[in-house]
Amino acid sequence: MAPAFIFTTGIENSYPTIDHGKTRVDEMEKCGHYRHWRKDFDCVHDLGVCFLRYGPPLYRTWVGEGRYDWSFADETFNELYRRKLIPITDLCHFGVPDWIGNFQNPDFPELFARYAFDFACRFPWVQLYTPVNEMFICALFSTLYGWWNEQIKTDRAFVTALKHVVKANVLAMKAILQVRPDAFFIQSESSEYYHADNPKAIKPAELLNARRFLSLDLNYGKRLESEMYEYLLDNGMTRDEYHFFLKSHLKHHCIMGNDYYATNEHRVWEDGRTEASGEVFGYEQITRQYYYRYHLPLMHTETNTNEGPTGKEAVFWLWKEWANVLRLRNDGLPMLGFTWYSLTDQVDWDVALRENNGRVNPLGLYDLDRKPRAVGEAYKKLIKDWQHVLPMQSVCLRVPIVQPWEYKCEANGRAREYQRWEDGQGRRVLGE
Repeated sequence: MAPAFIFTTGIENSYPTIDHGKTRVDEMEKCGHYRHWRKDFDCVHDLGVCFLRYGPPLYRTWVGEGRYDWSFADETFNELYRRKLIPITDLCHFGVPDWIGNFQNPDFPELFARYAFDFACRFPWVQLYTPVNEMFICALFSTLYGWWNEQIKTDRAFVTALKHVVKANVLAMKAILQVRPDAFFIQSESSEYYHADNPKAIKPAELLNARRFLSLDLNYGKRLESEMYEYLLDNGMTRDEYHFFLKSHLKHHCIMGNDYYATNEHRVWEDGRTEASGEVFGYEQITRQYYYRYHLPLMHTETNTNEGPTGKEAVFWLWKEWANVLRLRNDGLPMLGFTWYSLTDQVDWDVALRENNGRVNPLGLYDLDRKPRAVGEAYKKLIKDWQHVLPMQSVCLRVPIVQPWEYKCEANGRAREYQRWEDGQGRRVLGE
């Protein structure tokens, strides 16, 4: 049986485009994972975890409609299986293949669902998925901020990207469940908060605090408050599109993953301008807001901070985030896991991947030579100290995970079912 509490890390696999689609920013390439993936899996094993947030690069794997290059995915996922590492499989991380274009493409959701189904058929032992990573951030950075992908700074572009990204996530969940009816979906989503700088900033802060929930509201089929409903309709969402989300009843397969960094809290001025405020409320307080909105099992799915001049800064941040997790769990909230993201240092995240500077950001548990940082040693000790304590606190709080090597494969039958489904009935099923 898999551990009751999910300690994990992840391989950073962002791949948005910049320069209006001319340049691909591939973090797996920049961080050396394509060359050193076996060493990276060694590092995961050394940490003492058996879960890994991981996914093949979508733009290199999905080469056309119904066409794939599985070579890298086959190598890495077969090795994960051999090593008994359980992937939380990340299918789309901030970018799409060039042939799709960007998140304004209305065909993306249905096409992506087919990709998700075919992936699940190829790796039927995979049970845990994050179909689309950080849906809100993906749409926000690609549109209103104008940093990635389409780089269109309008509310209409934001709503278009958001509805396509969330629909893709919902349809992918439905598709995967046809292969693995016992699949679980961990929505790794950024947990944000906007602080009003002065009384005149209260209204814009309130609107931004309502907007931060849109991706999960749609994903979980939650009815929207009137202001956000009108915002979506004013910017291109139709009533039928909205009702598609209301009819998607998949919450019982979901774990709400909350990502938290010091940059997740914002200061708001009366004209709507924002800037990072640093940590004010912290993970525990903001996660409570999300929990009481959706009432789903929780997982801390991302955090990190710069190693700092002494190396102790990252170690202290790890301790503080873990203390927040324990506080939530001790107060009775269903907290299932914790993640330091990512395994190794990252490159150019200090400018949110907007520039190709080649600057290494010391955010990982290991540096890019695959040597442990102080926070890596601290995380390894934290896992050793706590992994046998937390399950005893609540034996009921368990995700029914099937170990990959214990799963009985039915992929061939599922693939034949899909062929019939695709020929006449499948696309209508996905579009329900």
